[in-house]
Amino acid sequence: MKLYELTESYLNLQELLENPEVPQALITSALEQVGEELEIKAENIAKLIKTLEVDITGFKEEEKRLSDRRKSLENRVKNLKEYLDGAMKATGKTNFKGKLFSFNIQPNSPGVEVLDEKLIPKKYFVNQAPVLDKKTILKDSKNGEDIPGVKIIQTESLRIR
Repeated sequence: MKLYELTESYLNLQELLENPEVPQALITSALEQVGEELEIKAENIAKLIKTLEVDITGFKEEEKRLSDRRKSLENRVKNLKEYLDGAMKATGKTNFKGKLFSFNIQPNSPGVEVLDEKLIPKKYFVNQAPVLDKKTILKDSKNGEDIPGVKIIQTESLRIR
């Protein structure tokens, strides 16, 4: 296969990888069709992986930026509502109508405030399912303790450096 054909094949493959609707079987088939030796193919696949990881990092940073922006706007809305609520209460105007909106201060639904959880009868607590501490199981097993119901496994994974 010529260099420009390989380049074109990998660019097409990258487009397939970035499309979440493309099934994994089609991607695997496309990878197998690129005719080259395993070492060269591995290098090129590693380049694709690194490119996708850079994209993922960029998406995470953008998600954080958008989340921070959303939180900032939510705080601004909260502060504006508190400001309006305080002004309405201070002036005694707790119910009025504007050109576009109606404004009124009314009581919310009743809620519960916990003062001392220890004094509350047990019947008001919801039973939580126990959570398995796998780290402690692994540590105890490494120290020679036989723990029924578990099996320590050793898996493998590919690392690209």
